[in-house]
Amino acid sequence: MTVHPMIAALRKHKAGVTLIALQIALTLAIVCNAIFIIGQRVERVNRPTGLDENNLLTVTQMWVGAPNDAEPGAADKLDAMLQEDLAALRALPGVESVASINSLPLANSSWNGGVSTHPDDKLLGNITSTYYFGDDQSLSTLGLKLVAGRAFTAADVGHMAFRDQRDVPIAIVSQELANQLYPQGNAVGKPLYMNGSSAPTTIIGIVERLQVPATGSWANRFAYNATLIPMRLNSTFSRYVLRTRPGQMDAVLRAVAPALYKVNPLRVIDDDGVKSFARIRQQAYRGDVGMAILMGVICLILLAVTAAGIVGLTSFWVGQRTRQIGIRRALGATRREIRRYFQLENFLIASLGIAIGLLLAFALNQLLMSKYALPRLPLQYLPAGALTLWLLGQLAVLGPARRAASVPPAIATRSA
Repeated sequence: MTVHPMIAALRKHKAGVTLIALQIALTLAIVCNAIFIIGQRVERVNRPTGLDENNLLTVTQMWVGAPNDAEPGAADKLDAMLQEDLAALRALPGVESVASINSLPLANSSWNGGVSTHPDDKLLGNITSTYYFGDDQSLSTLGLKLVAGRAFTAADVGHMAFRDQRDVPIAIVSQELANQLYPQGNAVGKPLYMNGSSAPTTIIGIVERLQVPATGSWANRFAYNATLIPMRLNSTFSRYVLRTRPGQMDAVLRAVAPALYKVNPLRVIDDDGVKSFARIRQQAYRGDVGMAILMGVICLILLAVTAAGIVGLTSFWVGQRTRQIGIRRALGATRREIRRYFQLENFLIASLGIAIGLLLAFALNQLLMSKYALPRLPLQYLPAGALTLWLLGQLAVLGPARRAASVPPAIATRSA
């Protein structure tokens, strides 16, 4: 079977060939980039936080009528109230440990700053880190894995008003941040300087991984740069993290608010104030999951429409060529040869569309990179997309090709 007569025949149907080729090209360009975006979203959703997320819940609350943290002596009063809350929560049945903390991974509420290995303001901003303010129970409650150095002790922990600017003598950092500060290793015992301070903070420990609270793309460059500071922040607002015993999560969730109101009824805990970390994860990535589903639906619709277009056009051509097919059958063409003819014809059209689509996919990715800071489309997506469209074309044309192959030779004797 020669290709030249087939190409000559396709030239007589330029409109149909052009329409299907462009449809295939557009589908390839959109599907390649959409699948890439889906992969990016799935990767984001499945990023580990570094926490042992099982049996973890958080409490966010605000006192009413509490001292303003800017007033003299207010920090001590607020810290006493905070410690009363911690004691009440630790006394709850089913609670394994409790810690005070200013934020959590995926909470989208963060305190960020610059860190450096040199007390020179010119170096500030070279490395960005999130600051977690917690106590000596933070590591065990969060389930962080200490890979070097030591954890905080009760003697290490201080407290300060939310707006205070205070030098911090010691800190624990994430492995990612330690690697950036000291690429040669052995960061434990070495200094870091936070927010341009001239006072060094000694790194006493390194945790394997700790994600920052922000989930937006702007935080990707420092997604695992975290610094833990042994300090309770005192404000009218406070956040606690609890680790429950296995199977006790629901009971503790119901008991938290009544226990805190019993300690001090002058507070506000809204409907979303007590929640499991699983819910935090769900809320943080709701937009990413929705985007992935939307892109998946778009891909399926485009592929279905493209397949329907191929089926429709091929069926139309089979109807137009019925007598020609009958003549070929009368001259000795087998059903297999007739079927292969339409399959090869579709392959040529699909190849034209794929060639255009590969260029469109690259151009579309360049546009997305410039407008939305999307990474460059990996090259492996292009041959995978091309193969998908070739297979789709062959499957779509199979039905019309079989109908063409079933045309009897006797049709050649009928008048047109």
